[in-house]
Amino acid sequence: MIPTDLTSSAPLAVAPAAPATILIVDDEPVVLTALKSTLEREGFHVVACNSPLKALTILAERDFAVIISDQRMPEMLGLDFLIESRRLRPQSSRILITAVLTLPTIVDAINKGEIFRFVAKPWLREELVATVWNAVQRHELVTHNQVLQAETQTLNTRLHEANLALEAKVLDLEQQRKSLDAANRSLAESYENSLELCRRILTTYDPILGGQAKVLVEFANQMAPSDTFTEVERHALRSAAWLCDLGLIGVPREILRAFRSKTEQLTEQERSMLHSHPGYGQTLAALVDHRSDVGEVIRAHHERFDGLGFPDGLAGYAIPWPARCLAVAVGFVESGLGKTAAIDAILAKSGSAYDPEAVRLFLKASNLVQLPKQVREIMLHELEPGMVLANGIYSPHGMLLIGEGQALSLNTISKIRSHNQVTPISQRLLVYS
Repeated sequence: MIPTDLTSSAPLAVAPAAPATILIVDDEPVVLTALKSTLEREGFHVVACNSPLKALTILAERDFAVIISDQRMPEMLGLDFLIESRRLRPQSSRILITAVLTLPTIVDAINKGEIFRFVAKPWLREELVATVWNAVQRHELVTHNQVLQAETQTLNTRLHEANLALEAKVLDLEQQRKSLDAANRSLAESYENSLELCRRILTTYDPILGGQAKVLVEFANQMAPSDTFTEVERHALRSAAWLCDLGLIGVPREILRAFRSKTEQLTEQERSMLHSHPGYGQTLAALVDHRSDVGEVIRAHHERFDGLGFPDGLAGYAIPWPARCLAVAVGFVESGLGKTAAIDAILAKSGSAYDPEAVRLFLKASNLVQLPKQVREIMLHELEPGMVLANGIYSPHGMLLIGEGQALSLNTISKIRSHNQVTPISQRLLVYS
């Protein structure tokens, strides 16, 4: 510790941990010896020199906390010496001892030499010692401040480098996020395209199945926001709505037509084939969506709440919740009835074929769905004026004869039949009810 009272005329008794080194320059041996002896008694390490030129050589080789110089010396004035010493050791505290303290000397000392203190001759011991203590303290403060500035500069440099590294990392993470978002969007688009492709395959195989799938997806989209579903269940419900009838591709078209119009005439083998389609659908759907939840919902979408469904005879809450909801939508779509009649049929089976809670959710969602027109298949001779085609009619070479949505007139029907006599129309005839 060193004294902190800069105005005290007497030093405190506490010395610094390491003795401060002081350089004294005076051409008078008696004064030089007196100064050296006085300061050494205070615990300072003192180097005495009677030549300012020699002192400059010493300063070039080592540092001093305080430099004390007499003003009047034959080789050079003390002020000139201290100015030169400032160039060599700018952190040292400089004290000028002079017998004549004039204003020009003071101004030059402050402006050119940055003198810390003046000591007038003859000097008092207490005043000299206090001045030296203060000079040592000033040197330590300046030196410590210089160290702190260097450390601050180092820390600032490191902080700047860290900030640059952080910015680069943030930029890299942002690029990764954008790439990941783009990849996720691409995957989502690919997945949606796969679902749409499956629906088109269904439509190509059986247009009615494709139309039903479209309605099922709309119902699923309206039911999914309910807080009764987890995120996994929402995904399973939506995906199963797209894919649940894929297994019917393996069922002959004739059986599908019979199922819609003459269900009671199906043989046991034909019923068994129809009842197997949820399992086939589960297998095919795994090629599009590997998540097991989706396959389980597809497999269970024809199970009944009372356990009389197929293919596994599951009952009640053993049936996955999304499958119970999808079953109601499937029952509505496959009924072939108008909206009111279909809803009445659903309500009649609530608690037996369907989970009552699933029925309530479906009825809430059905009010939000714009249902398409019902589609039915007819024979060529059943065409009548006013009917609207649900699919386009093409020649065997792929040329469009009549577009979808066109209302039939007597003249149009006549042309279709005439064309059929020349080149038979092999495709199915679908009209809106």
